[in-house]
Amino acid sequence: MKLDVLALGAHPDDVEMSCTGTLLASMAAGKRVGIIDFTRGELGTRGTPAIRAAEAAAAAGILGIEIRENLGLPDGFFRNDREHQLPLIAAIRRYQPDVVLCNAIQDRHPDHGRAAQLATDACFLAGLRMIETLGDDGQPQAAWRPKNVYHYIQDRQLTPAFVVDITPYWARKWEAIQAFKSQFFNPASDEPQTYLSSQEFGRFMEARAREFGHIIGVEFGEGFTVARPVGVREVGSLL
Repeated sequence: MKLDVLALGAHPDDVEMSCTGTLLASMAAGKRVGIIDFTRGELGTRGTPAIRAAEAAAAAGILGIEIRENLGLPDGFFRNDREHQLPLIAAIRRYQPDVVLCNAIQDRHPDHGRAAQLATDACFLAGLRMIETLGDDGQPQAAWRPKNVYHYIQDRQLTPAFVVDITPYWARKWEAIQAFKSQFFNPASDEPQTYLSSQEFGRFMEARAREFGHIIGVEFGEGFTVARPVGVREVGSLL
């Protein structure tokens, strides 16, 4: 299945927190989208890999996303090397996305910056036909390089290169975030408190979305950074 937009995340819930409003906007425009999580989040203080997998599936159902995979890379210990690039290259070739959304280039969690570089390099390498990968049918895959790679903004305050209006999709994005009951504020949980599980962090996520929206004159937004300037066909397409 060819996708128009593929969102990559180091951990289950990275995509929900950072760019699902953009995915929903793309779907509303008739685009096909998917999510690939790199790890199972097995080093997380709360929950288990099985719980987080179930939460990821529930969030995908809320969003209406057909494709969600987990590469099973080692949480905290994956690297931007051949061993970890090859499964991602195969996934990029399998879905042939035109646009890839991936982790912040720098962030509080060290996995995020590494995931950003891994994604960037894998997108380039996927276009080299001399790198051989096999599809699910055991046949060689054709080379494919996404047209654009954009980095969503996560915990750290970065200046966005552009902001997507997600106002119509905020409620569903928030519902998808709340599907990760093991990770975020849940007064019924008896697990250890973490940075993400505080009520204040939930308020921060809403405030960040409102701040990005304010920048472009809407209620809610999601910000992205880019490695190269974004081109437009005519200035009338800009908000």
